[in-house]
Amino acid sequence: MSSGDEHETSGGYGGTGQTRTRYPQGDGGDVYGGARKGTRSSSRSLVTVVGVVVLLIAAIAFANRGGNDSSSNDTTVSGGSKPDASSTAASGTKPVQTKAAGIPAGFAHDQQGAESAATNYATVLVSADILKPARRTEIVRQVFVADQQTALQNSLDQAYSKEFLSKLGLDANGNASTGNTYVSRTVPIGTKVTSYSATAATVEVWCTGLYGTAGTVSTNPVTSDWFTLTLHLRWADSDWKADSFSQKDGPAPVPGDNKASTADEMAKAVQEYGGFTYAR
Repeated sequence: MSSGDEHETSGGYGGTGQTRTRYPQGDGGDVYGGARKGTRSSSRSLVTVVGVVVLLIAAIAFANRGGNDSSSNDTTVSGGSKPDASSTAASGTKPVQTKAAGIPAGFAHDQQGAESAATNYATVLVSADILKPARRTEIVRQVFVADQQTALQNSLDQAYSKEFLSKLGLDANGNASTGNTYVSRTVPIGTKVTSYSATAATVEVWCTGLYGTAGTVSTNPVTSDWFTLTLHLRWADSDWKADSFSQKDGPAPVPGDNKASTADEMAKAVQEYGGFTYAR
């Protein structure tokens, strides 16, 4: 992205038509370093990088437009599970031990299995890997039901076009320029089942995540975000598979006052700290 003022519109997402503005960064120094941020500077930093998040949300919304309506999305259980203390309590269920295309697989055929599947799928559907064409194909084939794969593949390929990737500072293969590391990592906080049956389930996954480019000359420094991913699942091929998914902002806590790390520290952390396999 250029260093001048930019306007990113998420009109395709939720019909809001909201426009968000990214203000230019100041000159000199590591954009990740500097003094501890106060409340006003934290808010300004959030506005600065929100353009990247809006782009990602808009792409997800575009990918889910059309071709994804199915009977499973209409499966509603009256009085779905309500969140309480048990929503984040350990269930004692161990994470699945098998993987396919590097993605957890073989989830239990019950409600907890659906929650675990949705949680693990959330981490790959909003990740840096989804921006890489070759890896995207593997993700689609593993995560989605067979009859939705072609439509989702086409939609995602259009959403994550060369032009879109260029706005994130990435090449056609989803790679950052030399000296930069693109970051998109999702961390699930909790789940809520809004409908469930033996053949279909709808699970909301509340997440936080990291987005942006770690690099000394980056105009989109890595920042955190909060969002909720809703996945419609089907029991197919002896496993829970996604039929469609959507994303919305929040719920988000009041931003903290942490000192930002340097670009090198952020890039090193992303490369050295691996992700998890989640169980409900």
